[in-house]
Amino acid sequence: MTDPTSATPADPRPDDHVIVLFGATGDLARRKLLPGLFHLTRAGLMPEHFRVVGSAPAADALSDEEFRAHARAAVDEFGRSEPRGEAWEAFEAALSFGSADPDDPQPLLAAVEAAEQELGGGPRRLFHLAVPPVAFASVVRLLGDTQLAEHARVIVEKPFGTDLPSAQELNATIHAVFDESKIFRIDHFLGKESVDNILALRFANGLFEPVWNRQHISHVQIDVPEQIGIEGRSRFFEGTGTFRDMIVTHLFQLMGFVAMEPPAALEAHALRDEKERVFQSLRPLDPAQVVRGQYTGYRDEPGVDPHSDTETFAALRVELDNWRWAGVPFFLRSGKSLAQGRHVVTLGFREPVLRMFPVDAHHAVGLRSNQLVIDFADPGGVTSRFLTKEPGPLMRLEEAEMVFRYAGCYNERHALEGYERLILDAMLGDQSLFTRSDGIENLWAAATPLLEQPPPVEPYAPGSWGPDRIGQLIAPYRWSLPDRH
Repeated sequence: MTDPTSATPADPRPDDHVIVLFGATGDLARRKLLPGLFHLTRAGLMPEHFRVVGSAPAADALSDEEFRAHARAAVDEFGRSEPRGEAWEAFEAALSFGSADPDDPQPLLAAVEAAEQELGGGPRRLFHLAVPPVAFASVVRLLGDTQLAEHARVIVEKPFGTDLPSAQELNATIHAVFDESKIFRIDHFLGKESVDNILALRFANGLFEPVWNRQHISHVQIDVPEQIGIEGRSRFFEGTGTFRDMIVTHLFQLMGFVAMEPPAALEAHALRDEKERVFQSLRPLDPAQVVRGQYTGYRDEPGVDPHSDTETFAALRVELDNWRWAGVPFFLRSGKSLAQGRHVVTLGFREPVLRMFPVDAHHAVGLRSNQLVIDFADPGGVTSRFLTKEPGPLMRLEEAEMVFRYAGCYNERHALEGYERLILDAMLGDQSLFTRSDGIENLWAAATPLLEQPPPVEPYAPGSWGPDRIGQLIAPYRWSLPDRH
């Protein structure tokens, strides 16, 4: 019987690969990478022949059998399919482990060599750096010193620096070993189906592209609140904060796709060129147009400085200095311990003249109408909000919605999660959804005024929507979330 998740003849399939997971014993590999690689295997989207080599410092080294047991537990807990049957047996057989320290890379070299000999025929190499940012440079240098980097590609996890100088230094370190065409800076948000759906919605429909500009759109919101707190990650979060962790690496990237000009073709070079032009047009951030918040109780978290000024919430108004978006504010918001966990982009359309309607009809004006809402939650959807006449003898306006949801519209078992889609793209060499070095540096350059003079954090209650002042920040508009009053 055919696996319902198996690839169709039109699905792309990469060349044979040896994939090396640095940080294979860490949380990211356990929650996302190992389950994702198994799902790609079960869907028939992995190379016909492949090997996955896990790696970690010698202090965390595993045997091949221990790594297979670790992978089985990860897939069992976080995977969408149980680690059973022929697909699991094939995946498990492809796993091996090789530890690596800067002064002793030999176990990794031996594991990669053994994997390549098993495959034969000169397979491609793909390295995934699922390690803390402080380890990026040493891992990249190890790959260069051992010649493992030759003819290979590398996936680099966020954050891509913490300011302009650190981003430039990181880029220089990676470029000393890898050409830009071989570097895949991964942001799992951009692997969501809804990112591609922005491109389809805009450029495949004459209904939307003609009005996707400053003449018709009054403002844009990109809202990614999170219900969870810092989840025991105080060491990471204290050195990063929400602006660096979420705004620069996620929300600005989404803004690039929302705001880009039509590319000449839906291919990597053209798409990345247009997205980077958006980042070039980003005006330097004004600290007066930023609200930094910290949820009550954050300073009591284990490992947090009792006088910490780290923000767990950030909301900001930004502007793009180009023809399409001049004068249109973009409002970005993200934070921890908020009322809901959502991934939403809202385009607010300019209100038409309503004086033709009787005064009594205006009771609905000011509701969340004249909006197009793109929901990035898996599987996501698109909602159009508009005003209609309320049934009855009087002309009274009422809000209505038209909703498209991925759920139930397609066979969702064919859908890939963000990491799965992006790992597949990296194996195929498709950089469309990955960020270039100049784009990252442009974003950090625009952020410099805020990083140099951050406003003080303002308290907010866990379970709220953030500090009270966010209403003043977005005035005269209102936040799309919460969905209802």
